[in-house]
Amino acid sequence: MIVLSGPPALGPLLARGALRSPFKRPAADAPFPRTRLVLPDVRADVDRLAAYERVCGFATGDDGLPVTYPHVLGFPLAMRLMSARDFPLPLLGLVHTSVEIERYAELPGGGTYELRVHIAKLSPHRRGTEATVVIEARVGEDVVWASRSRYLARHRTTAVRGGPPQEGQENREGRGNREGWENREGREPLPVVEEWRIAGDVGRRYGAASGDRNPIHLHPLTARLFGFPRAVAHGMWTVARCLAAHGVPERARVEAEFRAPVLLPGTVAYAADGTGRFELRDPKRVHVEGRVLPLAT
Repeated sequence: MIVLSGPPALGPLLARGALRSPFKRPAADAPFPRTRLVLPDVRADVDRLAAYERVCGFATGDDGLPVTYPHVLGFPLAMRLMSARDFPLPLLGLVHTSVEIERYAELPGGGTYELRVHIAKLSPHRRGTEATVVIEARVGEDVVWASRSRYLARHRTTAVRGGPPQEGQENREGRGNREGWENREGREPLPVVEEWRIAGDVGRRYGAASGDRNPIHLHPLTARLFGFPRAVAHGMWTVARCLAAHGVPERARVEAEFRAPVLLPGTVAYAADGTGRFELRDPKRVHVEGRVLPLAT
């Protein structure tokens, strides 16, 4: 366990990870860092929090942190682990494929939290290898919020498991109450609640609020360097925008799959059926599929 005195700067971490990417040899059975990073006494910056709420559509001025905001606070620690020399997956091209969040209590916006971040495991995927990164927010010894994010490195593999990245995740045994969740064939589309016109600067605005300035999100020219015709929205922005519209109970579990990138600018439909399920889609594809489940008190 390593206790940090302050959050690491994201810019140098991203640059370091990019420089090391060509030398990585990804494999599901590769060794990976077992370090647990701890950052005590974390408080949300008022101005950045307000900017995050505005760009994601959350009500500003609420006393509590948005359900997705601890991910922003913990992201620099996750990047420190994933940009390290002993992390076997290349940071360049790494795809955020899913996130699961559990919130056990209301999180005061002016509260002080301890963050703990570690890499739980590497898993084989039919398109490569996935890393599972765990972020926890604690008050004292109590975990008040936790997330599990999965990041996919594409590479050649002989494994045949699950579906393609962003368009169909591998089946995940033992990951909560997910009966029928992975298989969406034959499922009727959810009813459309709203259509959203997403501005071309959303990636830059979210990057400024969150600190995640990955070049694929910032400008068409930099996105084209990585094979995208235009800039794409951050996956965590898409799920945050959906949850701002959907609403989340004080104690809840959120599950979201990132199935296809959202090109900027663009028009998408937010759909929900009143049972906790939601989607972000356009006429051709589903971009995000998720659900919100209340936790027992």
